Amino acid sequence: MPSLPKNIERLNALIATPSVSSVDPEFDMGNLPVIELLANWLDDVGFSTHIQPVGKNKANLIARIGEGKGGLILSGHTDTVPYNADRWQSDPFNLTERDNKLFGLGSCDMKGFFSLAIEAYLRLQDQPFKKPLTLVATCDEESTMSGAHALTLEQLGFPDACIIGEPTELTPIRMHKSIMMNRLTITGRSGHSSNPDLGINAIDAMTDAMMALNSLKADYQKTYQEAAFAVQSPTMNFGCIHGGDNPNRICHQCALDFDFRGLPGMSNQDVLAEIRKQIQPIAEKHQAEFAIESLFGGVEPFEQHAESGLVLLAEDLTHKTAEAVAFATEAPFYKQMGIDTLVMGPGSIDQAHQPDEFLAFDQIEPCVTMLEKLIGHYCL
Repeated sequence: MPSLPKNIERLNALIATPSVSSVDPEFDMGNLPVIELLANWLDDVGFSTHIQPVGKNKANLIARIGEGKGGLILSGHTDTVPYNADRWQSDPFNLTERDNKLFGLGSCDMKGFFSLAIEAYLRLQDQPFKKPLTLVATCDEESTMSGAHALTLEQLGFPDACIIGEPTELTPIRMHKSIMMNRLTITGRSGHSSNPDLGINAIDAMTDAMMALNSLKADYQKTYQEAAFAVQSPTMNFGCIHGGDNPNRICHQCALDFDFRGLPGMSNQDVLAEIRKQIQPIAEKHQAEFAIESLFGGVEPFEQHAESGLVLLAEDLTHKTAEAVAFATEAPFYKQMGIDTLVMGPGSIDQAHQPDEFLAFDQIEPCVTMLEKLIGHYCL
């Protein structure tokens, strides 16, 4: 059997293989080289691997060892966010050790998890697997979630549980909010500003639309509350707005980009339908047209029941109570497939998406030990 690189060498190889995903084509690149690297390593230690094409130079990996139903999925995304190299103290694509930390783009979010998951398996590989262990690696989690969407079309068997190794400092996360990003565009009619009757001012209509959206947000915040979250209610953020081209012209078109983060029990589709319902009479009042365009496919809220076996086991292994977070993950896609799911991995979200991202040494061994025990429980 070929010899696999050591843990830190594996992480270094993953970091050295760029896999930035972005909605901006200038920064977007494929993740296929990372997927092939993982597939080769897992092939070498007996996994059956399947590479699922998702787009140009993009793919998911499904690697399984063991037969039958049940078992455990260890899952994560292989892409990273874009980076500002001039703000890093070291090369983002060269794993650098400093102050008992490993610095590199994707070190905690979340290439490090794959190396540690492989390490946990290697410590158990000589034992007979009664149920399958499946490693899943996806693309485009940081941009469009196209990998997670494609994954729902695959046959993953009937696993008992899934762990998504996002950076949570090894705290079990059983709930997170939804997210969707949309652009509301209102189109009126341009004209000379000396006579408002010559046109239809899209900014005037947008002003009323924003008031309606703020009112809807307030209603949602009264109706939906969840004490487990730091921000206990749904949020809506007006991120950017563009309209008009000159002070002496009636504005022909105005566009508002906004996001919405809902709680478990809410549905993105229902919220979007209500937004349309609120905007329709405003457009009619102003004799304007409106359109709502999705800027991001969206992620539904996620909740794993507090008394489920997976949550109780994770709390026992980590000596931490399961929590809720505001950021979104691929967890709802696994729940959609009927799989008990938790988000739990090494590193901190506070280090993600910024220069000098790192994975602290003191997260490594506890993570490997935890994964060993989870694999033992579900697969051996």
